[in-house]
Amino acid sequence: MTPADLADAIRRAIRAAVDADQLRVDVPAEVLVERPKRKEFGDYATNVALQLAKSAGRPPRDVAAILAEQLAAQPGIAAVDVAGPGFLNIRLAAGAQGDIARQIVEAGPRYGTSTTLRGQRINVEFVSANPTGPLHLGHTRWAAVGDALARVLQAAGAEVTREFYINDRGAQMEKFGASLAAAAVGEPIPDDGYHGRYIHDLAKEIAGEHPEFLDLPPDERAAAFRDEGYRRQLERQRRALEHFRVHFDVWFSERVLHESGAVEAALDELRRQGHVYEADGAVWLRTTDFGDDRDRVLVRSNGEKTYFAADAAYYLDKRRRGFDTCLYLLGADHHGYVARLKAIAACAGDDPERTLEVLIGQLVKILKGGEEVRLSKRAGEIVTLEDVVDLAGVDAVRYSLARYPADSPLTLDVDLITRQTNDNPVFYVQYVAARTASVSRHARDLGIDRGAFDPTLLGHDREIDLLGALAEFPRIVASAAELREPHRIARYLEELAGTYHRFYDACRILPVGDEQPTPLTHARLWLNDATRIVIANGLELLGVEAPERM
Repeated sequence: MTPADLADAIRRAIRAAVDADQLRVDVPAEVLVERPKRKEFGDYATNVALQLAKSAGRPPRDVAAILAEQLAAQPGIAAVDVAGPGFLNIRLAAGAQGDIARQIVEAGPRYGTSTTLRGQRINVEFVSANPTGPLHLGHTRWAAVGDALARVLQAAGAEVTREFYINDRGAQMEKFGASLAAAAVGEPIPDDGYHGRYIHDLAKEIAGEHPEFLDLPPDERAAAFRDEGYRRQLERQRRALEHFRVHFDVWFSERVLHESGAVEAALDELRRQGHVYEADGAVWLRTTDFGDDRDRVLVRSNGEKTYFAADAAYYLDKRRRGFDTCLYLLGADHHGYVARLKAIAACAGDDPERTLEVLIGQLVKILKGGEEVRLSKRAGEIVTLEDVVDLAGVDAVRYSLARYPADSPLTLDVDLITRQTNDNPVFYVQYVAARTASVSRHARDLGIDRGAFDPTLLGHDREIDLLGALAEFPRIVASAAELREPHRIARYLEELAGTYHRFYDACRILPVGDEQPTPLTHARLWLNDATRIVIANGLELLGVEAPERM
């Protein structure tokens, strides 16, 4: 019996009390079920009687007593005690908790998924780097967190689209082209251009394949290098992200947004909503009506559309594509965007609290040998995604970046996250994946399979602890999705790893010497394999592998 199963049983008990005219309340859609901190209080506890007392018009302990009687009659419940002001402490029947292992093994990769967010279409936009250089350490953090969040949202039943917004229009693209063209012909790169070593390498590469570019007039040469450099740099970003196990469903071009007429259409839509006005020769959006610190220019007095106009068009385009929620993951220097984006949603007639979410990430730095790594072997002045992966590997980097709240500053110690010791969280969790696989492999070598499963045999304290931890996984996933906090998965896995190690030390799983396997051997193999599944499913949500050997 999982916490979700127990919550259903409690709702049935409330319904039975209502049908028997013992209580006059509405059956709640959600019931909180928790594991008590002290084992003597039972396997699970709920405060539902306190929640229902006011509407029932009765003292909480009276409501609890009625529910305790009804709940004790439910299958799988051994005893129910009323405690304190009206808490219900619940003990499960022998085997009811042990059966969790069977449910997990039979569910396999599906265990942990739910329908919590079913029916919601969510667009998750993250990374969205300029296609003018390599992805840096900040992009790397958002790649890990954004992809993990998308996976968690999908596990909770949402329909998710991962989207990368390509900033391929405007001044930065022109500076990029001018920098490449200058490097290609041996001229000084403009002071406000791009100066990383990669610019010279990329310019040489393009000139080698397209020597005709060198004979073009300066403006045409810069445009040719811009377009070819953009194509190649974007492809390198795509390959780097795919290697990092981050796949985007949509690569959305800012240039196409303008060329398609979507920006003009967005301005027309905002005019219809009544929030556009003209002043000083420019076109403005009255965002101060919706909490912004000042109104924003959509079209400058020279007729040039602003980045803000593109932001508005992009949001409206997402909504036209049918997304219920537009989720933006932005860097630490984008705090000012939050009010602007919410104002756009409000000006478009939406409720920004429902249709738009913005997560702001904080800075990250990387240490090696106790010193901060500041320079890239590829880009010179920045640390790139490829640099970090070369230093620590995909698994260690993804796990380490995803295990902290995105809004907290983070320092990655390469020496720690690559160390094969228990003080390295990713090793600690992956070692359980490998150990559980080793147990199963050893069992097969001995000619032992899981066999018949008797859940009543799993009664040792360490077995009960492990079963309880495994049962929490679906709720952890649902909570991580609802709160947009994928780091909860990593922290859960670390606690689960510790619980499994204690079980492994206290409960011998396989026979030794001439001993023959017993029903308890089979029951513990089910529990071992259930742990392997949960560890693997949790790591998959973080984009990390669950190795069979280490």
